[in-house]
Amino acid sequence: MPWCGPCDRFYNPTSLTEHGQCPSCGDQLAERAKVPWHFWLVLALAAVYLTWRAIQGIMLLI
Repeated sequence: MPWCGPCDRFYNPTSLTEHGQCPSCGDQLAERAKVPWHFWLVLALAAVYLTWRAIQGIMLLI
């Protein structure tokens, strides 16, 4: 949980501003987390697999 020293309190990540700043004083508390590269790899592989299975299903109907 992000701690704001000047305000002397903890904040939930959802209660911070869009840029990770304290809503009261504007201090930078948290960096925005990036999505890891392997998530995109798994997503792409799942899309390829599901496309291939859809093609196989269509070929079964023909």
